[in-house]
Amino acid sequence: MYQDFSMVAPHSKRPVSEDKIFAASRQAGEAVTKYGFENVINSTVGALLDDNGDLLVMPTIIEILKNLPPAEIAAYAPIAGLPEYLEAAKTAAFRDHRPLGYIEAIATPGGSGAIRHTIWNYSEMGDSILTSDWYWGPYKTIAEEHGRKISTYNFFDEDNNFNIKSFKENLSRLLEAQDRAVILLNSPAHNPTGFTLALSEWEKVISTIKEFAKNKNKKIILFSDIAYIDFAGETNESRKFMKFFGGLPENILVIVAFSMSKGYTLYGMRSGAMMCVSSSKTVAEEFKNVCQFSNRGVWSNGTRSAMKILSEIFNNEDLLNRVESERQELKDLLDRRAKAFLEEANKVGLEICPYKSGFFITVPCDNPVKVSEKLKKENIFLVPLQKGLRFAVCSVSEEKCRKAPAKLLEAMK
Repeated sequence: MYQDFSMVAPHSKRPVSEDKIFAASRQAGEAVTKYGFENVINSTVGALLDDNGDLLVMPTIIEILKNLPPAEIAAYAPIAGLPEYLEAAKTAAFRDHRPLGYIEAIATPGGSGAIRHTIWNYSEMGDSILTSDWYWGPYKTIAEEHGRKISTYNFFDEDNNFNIKSFKENLSRLLEAQDRAVILLNSPAHNPTGFTLALSEWEKVISTIKEFAKNKNKKIILFSDIAYIDFAGETNESRKFMKFFGGLPENILVIVAFSMSKGYTLYGMRSGAMMCVSSSKTVAEEFKNVCQFSNRGVWSNGTRSAMKILSEIFNNEDLLNRVESERQELKDLLDRRAKAFLEEANKVGLEICPYKSGFFITVPCDNPVKVSEKLKKENIFLVPLQKGLRFAVCSVSEEKCRKAPAKLLEAMK
């Protein structure tokens, strides 16, 4: 009887289980210790690693950090974020494609903080949050932590394009049941598939949302998760879709989540921003006030030193050029690894989700947990998802990326 005794509030009682990604990563680490790094393929890490498994960090970023005055490292940042950081974040996110409209920004701890604030402030308790059937697992965790649920549409159609039909049907179903819809849309370089919506597909998404917004009793919040945008091709080309965010009806609010984790190799410093785009000044000001209040109520303020780093970069053309040059080297490395995996997958006949760019490639399969357990016996570690296996090309050498597809196919068979 005593084992059933609990002190936690009922709403926080949940099944106890280790996070899938961290569990697989821990097991891979144990295999490396036992069998040697060269004999293990660890594709569980969602960060750029070199061929020896060490974290890749852009030298200029660390140089800026080390040269900051102590007070800029140790002092509190304003609750909303440093003003110069918020302007730099807007520039970093939109570049030459800043949408028309009122734009406000609030600092958050990475993209995760932006997801949290959007779900909490723009949906009702018990609401469903709409995203694709392939999605980053913490979407569900954050939704459930705040008393919401995840509802999904089919990401791909029969031709491996964005499934606008399923998107429209499920958004319609959701808006029949509730008066507001929060849509989490991760593109370009989607996690976990590496898919990117084409401009024509973005145009259809926006047209669909505008159609539903004709009912003025409905409120639609489009959350644009651009965590991997700096690894999704040419800087401005990858941002062209942002032009669709301007000039929308006032009952459509676009929230863009910017993160310094990937594009600036500052994973652990937890720095990001959420930016709204609205045709209404009132709605934009409301966004700023509400999200600033949430900052104070949840984590108070963010990491000042990370904010200063971005501010320095976008106030100094030489620093910006150096950072972009260093990032290009990382992009080239990532592209070579992904190309190696795709070539071998095509050669052996391994089916994958449509990949365009990014850190991950996903292999659809039945019984992903069973297949991943079988692969572990060969010292190959992936992250099992609901409908497949996630392979992190960002953290695996080109040589091992070439070896993996045949092994995956063999295990699936």
